Amino acid sequence: MRIRFDVPVDPDYPGRVAAALSRARLRRFGQVGAALAAVGAAGIAASRGLGWGEQLTPLWIPILAGGVLAVLYAPWARWRARRRSGRYAVDGSYDITDDNIMMRSGAESGGIAWDGVDQVRDTPEFWIVYVRRTPATVIPRALMSAEDAETLRAFMAGRGLLQPR
Repeated sequence: MRIRFDVPVDPDYPGRVAAALSRARLRRFGQVGAALAAVGAAGIAASRGLGWGEQLTPLWIPILAGGVLAVLYAPWARWRARRRSGRYAVDGSYDITDDNIMMRSGAESGGIAWDGVDQVRDTPEFWIVYVRRTPATVIPRALMSAEDAETLRAFMAGRGLLQPR
């Protein structure tokens, strides 16, 4: 298998990549934050409902506040990543073979061997490639031909890498 395609200069593309990678990296913050906020709110309600009132409220308020901040951290980090990456629009390319994924962006290039890939997650716009449970890069399906996308999907599924959405 050999799939090669170019990434045209698009000022929005680096921001979309940054948002997809940060969404994958920060997913747990929202889940943990929602749980902490729920526990904090339930603790405040229970302490007031049981008549403990002011004794335990100082314990639950930081838990509630920490949960809300954790929930808000992921959208803030995605917004920041999009804003910072907008100025990195350069032409690039992907060269995907049976052995590795080679990426070029401007004058820089790098690659990931398929043997080091733990899983690949399917999102609406990208395949997110994970190395050691960390999202390492994306493969943009929209820039590939339909035949190449199906060939790559079959290759990743055959290796047991492709995880459903």
